[in-house]
Amino acid sequence: MKKKNAAALLAAAMAASMLAGCGGAASSSTTPDSKPAESAAASSAATEADETLTVWAWDPNFNIYALKQAEAIYQKDHPNFKLNIEENVYSDIETKLITAATSEDYSTLPDIFLMQDYSYHKMVANFPGIYTELDNGGFNWDDFSGGKLADSTVDGHHYGIPFDNGASIMAIRSDMVEKAGLTVADFKDLTWTEFMEKAQKVVDANGVPMLTSSGGSELIIEMLQSAGASPVVDGTVNIADNAALKESMTVYKEMVDKGILAEYTDWDQYIASMNDGKAAGVIQGCWIMSSIQAAADQSGKWAIVNMPKLETVEGATNYANCGGASWAVSSNCKNVDLAYDFLKSTFGASVELYDDLLPNAGAIASYLPASKSDIYNQPSEFYGGQTVYKDIVEFAGQVPAFDCGAYYSDVRSALTDAITNVVQNNADVEAEMKTAQDTVEFNIAG
Repeated sequence: MKKKNAAALLAAAMAASMLAGCGGAASSSTTPDSKPAESAAASSAATEADETLTVWAWDPNFNIYALKQAEAIYQKDHPNFKLNIEENVYSDIETKLITAATSEDYSTLPDIFLMQDYSYHKMVANFPGIYTELDNGGFNWDDFSGGKLADSTVDGHHYGIPFDNGASIMAIRSDMVEKAGLTVADFKDLTWTEFMEKAQKVVDANGVPMLTSSGGSELIIEMLQSAGASPVVDGTVNIADNAALKESMTVYKEMVDKGILAEYTDWDQYIASMNDGKAAGVIQGCWIMSSIQAAADQSGKWAIVNMPKLETVEGATNYANCGGASWAVSSNCKNVDLAYDFLKSTFGASVELYDDLLPNAGAIASYLPASKSDIYNQPSEFYGGQTVYKDIVEFAGQVPAFDCGAYYSDVRSALTDAITNVVQNNADVEAEMKTAQDTVEFNIAG
């Protein structure tokens, strides 16, 4: 696989979207066995009294709030510990990382930085010198969602500690479902065929689509991940002959044609369709819940279930992931052992931390043991008394690993063009899959 040149990646980073995408599971890129020698020397030279770590992150009400709470928890046993938190929008973080790598001057990097999950494979493939591997950090990787963890795992090496949960949910209006003579339980653990049969009853009874969509390939990629059907396998593009992709695009087109799914290319209109009762549900990463809950008058009228699964793919599941970020340790980290211990003791082990983040920042853990806490098992009034947060963490634990390799953005763009042509122009599904394959291969070779 040819690597994209640094200038192209730098330009892409400067235009990066603030929305997270789905991640990948494997890559054919080569990664170093350890951090650069000069960084290792700096780490060993750090004194025990120096217990400050510099961190790059974005969003003061979410990620930075989480860092401050993690700092306070760690300070209970390490009173001299301090985080120097530098707020950067995500596109700026990627730009700074690429600039450091292309200049081979890693001294500008912080000790720890937050990275969108979809970027890990691209960045590790092209700029491996940015990272310190986490393999020997003493982390219990089994405590995290496998699908989420795969996003920051490249060639068997770990580069990120999973943070927020992006497990896919199907949020549905229980009142609209009941108007159709059905129950919330009727929408659990379905195939897409079963879902469409029941969804049609909801559409007929309420006069609105069952699902709203933000358009593009986001739902298509969630369908693929739920089946563990990667569009890139060991660096080879797997789109044209991907049976799961064909089924996903066919199902999507059928739902649009039948009025079961409505597309909104404008994000505000997409959110409004949930809040204004213009749709009976949505399939999206669980972070969409904050937007749903903005309609306070709908409290008690929503419920959360898992998404439908593909029928033609052996081993397909009802679970996927969309969005999220993970913590990385840079090659410039001055005290790697301290960084390891801080991350391991907080984001990698502290139920106390996640119990605070859920009600105060709306951050749902991808740390699986959190689902056993009292906080996560409290019923939600908005969702009709359902223990939605425990359910979502359990969903996350069943997400299959998924591979977009280093070219997630290329795959997503090509699939967006493909499904748009199929839906809007009645283009042939297989022909569009072949075009998408050619497009991604061309971009990889470019």
